[in-house]
Formats: sequence, C-alpha cells, structure tokens
Amino acid sequence: MALWHGDPREADGRHLIEWTVDEDIHWGQNTRAAPSDEPELRQEGDRVIMSGSLHLTADATAYLQMGHWSVLFDLVPPVPSGLEGSWVQISVESQSVSLHPYQT
Repeated sequence: MALWHGDPREADGRHLIEWTVDEDIHWGQNTRAAPSDEPELRQEGDRVIMSGSLHLTADATAYLQMGHWSVLFDLVPPVPSGLEGSWVQISVESQSVSLHPYQT
C-alpha cells in the first residue's frame, strides 16, 4: 500500500494526487519492457507496478507517462539506447510510493 500524506479522514472522495517514488529506474532490475502499450497501475503484494511511456530528460531523469498522469524518476546508468517513448513496466516497493492529495 502506498503512503497517504493527507488527512486520513479526507481519504474518501475525488482527489488530485502528486506522486513521489523514492526508487530510481534500474533497467533490468526494477524496470523492463512493458507487455503491452497501455497504461497500468496495480499492486502485487508489497510491490506497486506501473506501466507507461518512458520519457527521458537532459538531466539524467525521466518521467513515466501513464495516461494523463506522469511520475518522475531518477535514472541509474547504464540506460539502454532507444528507450525514449518506449512502453516500460516499473516495479517498486509500495513503501517507496507516496501520495500527496489535493481535494477537487
């Protein structure tokens, strides 16, 4: 389960969420090619699985685009060439994911 950084009494309802993930992208360890080209977010045991389109930035960071939402990551070299815009699946410990809600 991801960490909720809002008032627990306000957890129900619609929210805008800012994500933080305290794990870096390690190709071949926690990141691999996605099995499909559709955004996905799910939990398996103590892991959060995210699939989306990976976009690299000039400062050794990246963001994963999952539909309308994006999540920022740091990259650990080496990063294979040709990843820009490719669909990837990232698996991180659920404790490393924090949600910062904003009521809509």
